[in-house]
Amino acid sequence: MMSSSSSLSAAAGVAEVENCRDVLRVFGDGSIVRSPEPSFMVTVEDDGSIEWGDVPFDFDLGLHLRLYRPRCRVPTDPARFPVFYYFHGGGYCIGSRTWPNFHNYCLRLATHLRAVVVSPDYRLAPENRLPAAIEDSVASLLWLRSQALSADPHPLLADADFFNVFVSGDSAGGSIAHHLAVRFGSDEARADLKPLLIRGFILLMPFFAGTIRTRSENECPPDAFLNLELNDRFWRLSLPVGSTTDDPISNPFGPGAPDLKTVRFDPMLVVVGGKDLLRDRAVDYGERLKKWGNPVEVRRHFEGQQHGFFTTTPKSKPADELMRSIQRFVDQTGNKSD
Repeated sequence: MMSSSSSLSAAAGVAEVENCRDVLRVFGDGSIVRSPEPSFMVTVEDDGSIEWGDVPFDFDLGLHLRLYRPRCRVPTDPARFPVFYYFHGGGYCIGSRTWPNFHNYCLRLATHLRAVVVSPDYRLAPENRLPAAIEDSVASLLWLRSQALSADPHPLLADADFFNVFVSGDSAGGSIAHHLAVRFGSDEARADLKPLLIRGFILLMPFFAGTIRTRSENECPPDAFLNLELNDRFWRLSLPVGSTTDDPISNPFGPGAPDLKTVRFDPMLVVVGGKDLLRDRAVDYGERLKKWGNPVEVRRHFEGQQHGFFTTTPKSKPADELMRSIQRFVDQTGNKSD
């Protein structure tokens, strides 16, 4: 959305100091211009088999989430559908549940997983720097808890299995999933979510960083979908003012980060793209957690794939393979009571 002052700044020739895919432009006088549409357009592929709708979850902040549910049951469906959270990517600076690429991906998730999919928005930087997005994501889970406790939940949640919840996200959304896994990585914190029961986390190319470059960062070509320049720009705009990428928000193993050895992680699937700038950080993250005795699976079998391949090329063979991997993870770790 473009404010009048932002429009004037652009029109008056004030220097542009940051540009994120032409979706977010920041000017030297501090003004910001946002486009409501992504920089690349895809066709919405909705065959009507999935019901969906937008629901507010934080009235004060004007935040909404989008719910998806299979419209018709099939004989193999459980009595209640698992609940699958999906937090979108965008470097904490751009993106929305309404973007066609994310919307299409959630439609596919609901179809293939036979699940209720929850796709929340969160406040974006630089207007709202981190940890705002993480706080909003916690609030979206607490909203689901309120629905589970309600005698009259939203109609799209009427047959949701609140004891069978999965939390996923890609890129920045994957980083959010990490922070939620840490936040609820103790018995006391899990009690705050009752009656919700999180069965597992899926981190798709999680958005981590650090002041020391990795090999995959140094070798990333400038024409990559997520290149080093854009990666650094996202962190520059989203981290608290004065922070470096060794901030605990961006670097889970940096100085001042919580000791992850003390966290009891739920089962986790970490997905890595072979040509992703973030590849090495994701592998290191998953392997460390696994070494410390956590039930973590690192999927590295997406050679040649760049960042976000499953939303930019959703009909590709690697995207189909990823969906099968997520399905296996949900089947193996989910509620077996039905």
